[in-house]
Amino acid sequence: MCGRFERSSPIERIASKFNITQARLIAEPSYNIAPSQNILVIIEQGTRQFMSCRWGFIPLWAKDPSIGHKMINARAETVASKPAFRSAFRKHRCLIVADGFYEWQKTERKKVPHYIHLRSGEPFGFAGIYSTWVSDTAESIDSCAIITTDANDLIRDVHERMPVIIPHDKVDHWLNDAANQAALLEMLRPYPAEEMQMYEVSTKVNSPTYDSPDVIEPSMKEI
Repeated sequence: MCGRFERSSPIERIASKFNITQARLIAEPSYNIAPSQNILVIIEQGTRQFMSCRWGFIPLWAKDPSIGHKMINARAETVASKPAFRSAFRKHRCLIVADGFYEWQKTERKKVPHYIHLRSGEPFGFAGIYSTWVSDTAESIDSCAIITTDANDLIRDVHERMPVIIPHDKVDHWLNDAANQAALLEMLRPYPAEEMQMYEVSTKVNSPTYDSPDVIEPSMKEI
């Protein structure tokens, strides 16, 4: 799964990388993004644009938005068929912007946090789905989930799952409303291990209220 990630790149850098010409949304860096927080996503609706979404997917048929707390991730193996996600996978795919993410390795004594990022140091986009839920009282909430897949060789000893990262040359196709579903499903695979780096970090990251640049500093040698 993916339960915590980090986005520290300036909004201008992200806008340039993903070809967004009107970056009106203000998004401060966050080094310890947790479920239920509002996060930065990229969608394509006529033009490519930023959107703020609550992390935790709320299906359109939900009676209560609290269901989103249980739906921070969608599995690649079932996202196209599971009733809660299949419509969004067809019509409302997005990129969830990140610079890195965290996974915890279980040991005999404790869980050890690791930070994973691209060797290039570039921001990237998790494969995501989003929805706009409207309550009986016309309250509107935009929400999203990160799609996960099997871990690659770098991460597998730490955790069995990892978020799907869309390669930059596949972004246009991922966001295209008319994209072929079989081709989309083919994208939901582990990112190449050789293009990523991982290292242990401080247990400060365990607290979702701790949000400081030092949370991504290595506590041990980088892998």
